Amino acid sequence: MSQLDWNREGLIWPHRETSTFVAVGRARWHVQRMGSGPPLLLLHGTGASVHSWRDLMPLLARDYAVTAIDLPRHAFTTGHDAYAMSLPSMALEIAGLLRALELEPAAIVGHSAGAALGLQLALAHGHKGPIIGLSAALRPFPGPLAQIFPAVAKALFINPLVPRLFAGTIDLAGGTQRFMWRSTHSRIDAAGMACYRTLLKSPDHAGGGLAMMANWDLPSLRTRMGDVPNRVLLIHGAQDPAIPLDWAKDAARWLPDARLDVLPGLGHLAHEEAPEKAAALIAGFLAGHSQES
Repeated sequence: MSQLDWNREGLIWPHRETSTFVAVGRARWHVQRMGSGPPLLLLHGTGASVHSWRDLMPLLARDYAVTAIDLPRHAFTTGHDAYAMSLPSMALEIAGLLRALELEPAAIVGHSAGAALGLQLALAHGHKGPIIGLSAALRPFPGPLAQIFPAVAKALFINPLVPRLFAGTIDLAGGTQRFMWRSTHSRIDAAGMACYRTLLKSPDHAGGGLAMMANWDLPSLRTRMGDVPNRVLLIHGAQDPAIPLDWAKDAARWLPDARLDVLPGLGHLAHEEAPEKAAALIAGFLAGHSQES
């Protein structure tokens, strides 16, 4: 299996009935929309898809018109240039999609790298509403790792065999469940695990994640975080091994108007483990912003 087929692998995707495909230039975006009210945009993290919002999205849709997208070269979104996967380039692509949808989000909810995309949309594309970062990947790797990690990711990315080898050996490494636990320390349901298993076995999807990591530049974002005018809520799982809690505390200090809420006992996919808790924090934050506006 290389490219995912919506009428094959997509048959198991949560909320399939809400999905549409939107052509913008050469790209074909997978978009899910539900609910009514002020518009919310959901941006998943590296290596995930809209399925990451399967339980949180309906909770938010009680009060909001929620739009979730598969990021460029992820899952069922296709047609983006593999070398246009930097943070500014991806934000530019998303801004183009929002124009095509005639959508101006009242707020952005981003998980992991999706939170960085939310900040980039604010800094470069005029998003003025609040931003919620779930296990937000905003802090650059410390010291020499800042140079070493992107270099390693780029070396893997430019080797066309690597995504196929990764996808083909996931079972040899202990299977999806073990990989997900070691990566996230999150316990997720069978529906979510089935989607992650499908994604991890797709060389095209794996290549999209590698391309994103190879071109990501958080140090440049770090230099501009003090200019972010938006109110920001960071929600973080205390047991997250991918983004340590201390890194989230750093990011909260760097942003001019940020609050950090910690969810004890949860990992990197806290919003999948405890969607009700995440929804309550998001709703309370957005309600407070609305009252102050």
